[in-house]
Amino acid sequence: MATKTDVTVEEKLRALYDLQLIDSRVDEIRNVRGELPLEVEDLEDEVLGLKTRMDKLKTDVETVNYEIGGKKNLIEEAKTLIKKYAEQQKNVRNSREFNSLTKEVEFQELEIQLAEKNIKEFKAQIEQKKEVIAETKERLSEREAHLKHKKGELDAILAETEKEEKALIAKSAEFETQIEERLVKAYKRIRHNVKNGLAVVPIERGASGGSFFTIPPQVQVEIASRKKIITDEHSGRILVDPTLADEEQEKMQKMFSNL
Repeated sequence: MATKTDVTVEEKLRALYDLQLIDSRVDEIRNVRGELPLEVEDLEDEVLGLKTRMDKLKTDVETVNYEIGGKKNLIEEAKTLIKKYAEQQKNVRNSREFNSLTKEVEFQELEIQLAEKNIKEFKAQIEQKKEVIAETKERLSEREAHLKHKKGELDAILAETEKEEKALIAKSAEFETQIEERLVKAYKRIRHNVKNGLAVVPIERGASGGSFFTIPPQVQVEIASRKKIITDEHSGRILVDPTLADEEQEKMQKMFSNL
């Protein structure tokens, strides 16, 4: 049984170009999704942030209402004490006791004034917070609607492409096992360094695919002979002849349609 190193150069070129076609198809699928997954993630974070803000604002309003309740109780207690001191003033034995009770009454009246001022300030805070809550609620509603729309878009794309993408990734891994490790590493390195992830390209109109640099006729003949792996001196891409490329594209297109 032939090992990976026993296969011909032509078989290696075909395997590498097949791998390129599979990986390019995965790239196409991911390009269709584009920035949608990140957009959805950002929107989810924003919605969560707005909900957290809403919860905090509501808690703040509850706290301020509790403070208002406390001040109202203080006012009632002060009024009770004023009434008590007023009754006691009717039974004092001397002016010193009367003046002492008068000072107590004045102090409680000041307490009432301060508490009423605090209540007024607290109510203003609540109104301000309610405005912010209304604005946040409106923003949250708008962001949730936008998130729902974007999630719908993403789910629709995923429903169409997820199965194919998983199958292609599995095929890519399977095809890699059929190629020498050094060639796979070279392919991945080139793919990482070049535009559009195209590491293996056919000759198009006398130039490397996607390039304007003409390949000398003698080199084109060598590439067509499929006797050795030749790279483009300008981009580093592995080059294949157009006939081989057409044959593999047709073969792989059949495979893609069956996924």
